[in-house]
Amino acid sequence: MSLQLERRGERTVLAGRRRRGPLAVQRAFYPEGEVCHLYLLHPPGGLVGGDRLEVEVDLAPGAAAMITTPGAAKFYRSLGPRAEQHQTLRVRDAALEWLPQENILFPGANARLDTHVDLRGDARFIGWEIQCLGLPSHQQRFDPGCASLRLRVDRDGEPLLWDHRLIQRPEDLDGPSGMRGLPVVGTLIATGADERILRLARAVSTMDTDTLIGVTRVEDLLIARALGGASDRVRAGLAAIWSAIRPPLLGRPAIAPRIWAT
Repeated sequence: MSLQLERRGERTVLAGRRRRGPLAVQRAFYPEGEVCHLYLLHPPGGLVGGDRLEVEVDLAPGAAAMITTPGAAKFYRSLGPRAEQHQTLRVRDAALEWLPQENILFPGANARLDTHVDLRGDARFIGWEIQCLGLPSHQQRFDPGCASLRLRVDRDGEPLLWDHRLIQRPEDLDGPSGMRGLPVVGTLIATGADERILRLARAVSTMDTDTLIGVTRVEDLLIARALGGASDRVRAGLAAIWSAIRPPLLGRPAIAPRIWAT
């Protein structure tokens, strides 16, 4: 699926979309005026071995959009073939918030998830990715299972962050340099951060003592990493950081997408 967004008058509009397969966007929402809110829909609800989803989002200069999903994406057990999800987000002198709900990787899944954020000029970006490895509510570990999780952020062709987590052995789940025995991992990134933004993010990151959140800054890129025992707790922790940093970074109050309340 390919989405093109551009500024027309006082609003950002969905100027173009192409799709082949089940991924869809039904309509745009405007709960805060100019910002275009979009919900990515995947009616099958999950991926099996051999499935491949591709999402391309392109924001033209001056556009402002928030993109999320109505529910978790599921990667089911595979007999061998890999399920893949590739996402490319191009932001050209525009502002994008990429806030999908979590990916749930069932025990026995073989998955590759790649996200590439391509920033150009004065692009602004706040986004997160949350991965739940296994089914912690049913005490089912991601063992066996294989997951390749990649996040890449570039600005004007230069790398800001290249992150790759490979989970394929039990020690990748339990080791001190791995998941520390916690099944849910999340990463939030935001551009335009300074010391004030870093302090705001760190102040709210300690609200849930059961979720481990570390916040750092590399030049103007804020990076928050979370480990926890439940997807909703990790998501709430990252959402608290988003709520704190959105007003100073984007000049807008933190208005959550309506779909999160359903």
